[in-house]
Amino acid sequence: MSKLTELGAWLEGRLPALLAENHVPGASVAVYAGGEIIDHAAGVLNKATDVEADVDSLFQIGSITKVWTTTLAMQLVDEGKLDLDQPVRRYLPEFVLADEDAAARITVRQLMCHTSGFEGDIFTDTGRGADCVEKYVATLHDVPQLFPPGEMFSYNNAAFCVLGRVVEVLRDKDYNQCLSDHLFVPLGLTHAAQSPYEAIRFRAALGHLTPKPGADPEPAGIWALTPSNAPAGSMLAMRPRDLVTFAGMHLRDGEGPDGTRVLSAESARAMRDRLVELPDLGLMGDAWGLGWSLFDWPGGAVVGHDGGTIGQSAFLRVAPEHGVAVALLTNGGEPITVYAEVVGHILRELTGIELALPPVPDPAAPRIDASRYVGEYSSSVADIVVSQDDEGRVWVERVPKGIFAELSGPEKTELVAMNGDTLILAEPMQGMYVPHAFVGDDGAGHALYLHTGRADRRVSA
Repeated sequence: MSKLTELGAWLEGRLPALLAENHVPGASVAVYAGGEIIDHAAGVLNKATDVEADVDSLFQIGSITKVWTTTLAMQLVDEGKLDLDQPVRRYLPEFVLADEDAAARITVRQLMCHTSGFEGDIFTDTGRGADCVEKYVATLHDVPQLFPPGEMFSYNNAAFCVLGRVVEVLRDKDYNQCLSDHLFVPLGLTHAAQSPYEAIRFRAALGHLTPKPGADPEPAGIWALTPSNAPAGSMLAMRPRDLVTFAGMHLRDGEGPDGTRVLSAESARAMRDRLVELPDLGLMGDAWGLGWSLFDWPGGAVVGHDGGTIGQSAFLRVAPEHGVAVALLTNGGEPITVYAEVVGHILRELTGIELALPPVPDPAAPRIDASRYVGEYSSSVADIVVSQDDEGRVWVERVPKGIFAELSGPEKTELVAMNGDTLILAEPMQGMYVPHAFVGDDGAGHALYLHTGRADRRVSA
């Protein structure tokens, strides 16, 4: 019996129970190894209808879309139409931010590796037309700059919308058409959809949200985020088999499943180059390349990306030295434990690589002097207050804003010491003990940013 056959049998026996243990309504998994693919699905796509998940069901891949958008841009590099180290304004003269100097200097490369420095969680809805990405970029004129371009990493959805617009301009077609013409068709993808209008042709998963801790997840009221954020990951849905087909192209350094050259080998390898280091942020990875997150795990290097939309979570991990890719797509509950067991088991069996588990708090963590961290931090997503009480306990209170205020209310959670200037939640938030890294200096001995993947800037003295 081959390793892949053994893994298929393991998934069939283990996945249904694992989903039930973690209140995940449904999930689908695909594994690519040596040119072969196996897949398996379990659970339901929608608890309101009890439609069962199968291997041809579509789940949203969320921000994994960013790797697709980067690939579209790198195809343009191959054609000599795009230079990553040129300012974005060479291709988008209309690109304007609140900081004129920064807007003029930000390069295409900085968009791809989250170092452009402007605030990135902007989810303005500019309609459903083919021009929605163009209209979205025009709304960024008052978005503030958090730090000078290239100075540090801060995850940026808006930057990938700008990158998607660069692709549109250079291709003279809308983003969805670029995806179809330059990736779906050459890869031979049959179950991929750029919007609800295409997803409805298939068995499509609905996200589920947990109304309060300990409660069962319930069907979400809407299927997707705004079309204007499509290049960042608001709309794209597919079955895991099609996702690992895309990953397989990258493993073959740009060669499609039928031998078609989809991307140059040079560009495929360049996307995996280590370009920027990250604070200790758990699932975010250790460093970032062009589109890819990079993980330094025991046994070997892994690249990947995660995705989260409204009640759906997606995970893609790729081991380039072993020619292996694993995709796990889920639609609610607590998927992190499912990810750790499924992806961890598959990588261990096929590559010997040990998945680095997300960090957890130390029950014996000492009390610390948090005066460097205490204060108010803010972004367009949330206002955050870090405080320390008379007993020496450190607290973080997060008040969501904008679209996120509609999905969850204020949360106050204790932080405990983890590693240097990184603290960690004492209780999980959405199934994760999120690390909180305090970086920079405001000139008075206080941290300038609270970094949880996004660098939220201090707004208090």
